Amino acid sequence: MSETPQPAAQSAEATTQVTSEVTIWSLEQTSPADLRPAAVPEGDLRIVRSEVVLPEFSRFLYSAVGGDIHWTDRLGMSYAQWQEALERPGAETWVAYENGTPAGYVELDPQDDGVVEIMYFGLIPAFRGRRIGGHLLSYGVARAWDLAERWPDRPATKRVWLHTCSKDGPHAMDNYLRRGFRLFDTKTEMEPDVATPGPWPGAYAS
Repeated sequence: MSETPQPAAQSAEATTQVTSEVTIWSLEQTSPADLRPAAVPEGDLRIVRSEVVLPEFSRFLYSAVGGDIHWTDRLGMSYAQWQEALERPGAETWVAYENGTPAGYVELDPQDDGVVEIMYFGLIPAFRGRRIGGHLLSYGVARAWDLAERWPDRPATKRVWLHTCSKDGPHAMDNYLRRGFRLFDTKTEMEPDVATPGPWPGAYAS
């Protein structure tokens, strides 16, 4: 004799998802004079614009930097979606290299009316805590302010902004404030608890 199925109860249990409250802070600069650059760290550090549109490289940077701090919003994007995001006029990716090895990156997102968002910024874990982040952020913000010099069809930058959240690294907010960003909005949202994705599938498996 077969058991009577109970799809409704199983479905309710399967769809129950744990959520956590996340605080999101938005910060801005409204003049190039707002930027307070960090000191340049010692060592062989170069910051270079990635001028070839290459979704494979962009996804590597995204996963390597954000794999331990719950960057997940782009993981489901198709190749064409990555390509489209990178090809927009004014979109730029600036990559920091230490001794020839990628250490982190800044991605600039051009928006309307002379607004540029620091869409993504961060360091690969092995390079954190070595005073690279302040310099990389300073350099990326400076490139946001002079974006129109490289893209003549864009208006001069009038505002640079970014957002961070309570899931970000412990020194992120301090870095932004030290570079001259000002808080202009705070909100909280309930977000699903998801496993830290890691730099590649299975990277954190025991």
